[in-house]
Amino acid sequence: MIRTVTPEDTDSLIHLAEEVGLFSPDELEDLRQMLVESLTSAGDQRPLWITDDDNGLVGVAYCEPERMTEGTWNLLLIAVHPSHQKQGRGEKLIHYVEQTLSARAARILLVETSGTPDFEYVREFYRKKGFDEEARIRDFYAEGMDKVIFRKELAVQR
Repeated sequence: MIRTVTPEDTDSLIHLAEEVGLFSPDELEDLRQMLVESLTSAGDQRPLWITDDDNGLVGVAYCEPERMTEGTWNLLLIAVHPSHQKQGRGEKLIHYVEQTLSARAARILLVETSGTPDFEYVREFYRKKGFDEEARIRDFYAEGMDKVIFRKELAVQR
């Protein structure tokens, strides 16, 4: 079941992030703080946290509005537990994000990823979901590790 994250999900979400293996211990603590702060903000411009709950959290997506823009959002995190990957869960999370943001009058969704060969499957995932490669910043993360930015126009619901 795809749903919005609640404050009660904090520990489970941090555990999921740890299991996915994308974060160092320090980054996990930063993620916890960011989550707590996000869940206490109010309004349509507050960050959006969603989860795939299958008798426990197995997926997460996080996006926030881009400062000083009208309707531009950044998808900063999407992850699915390794034991639940390749089941369409990431696709469902993206779809839910897009629907929710469209209802909030978002116009554009951006996402960035690495340009290294081992991230080709990630870039292909975004292409299949209708994202276009908008920019590439060479050597951004480190020498030989480009930052690739994808963009998708959203259908604004009025």
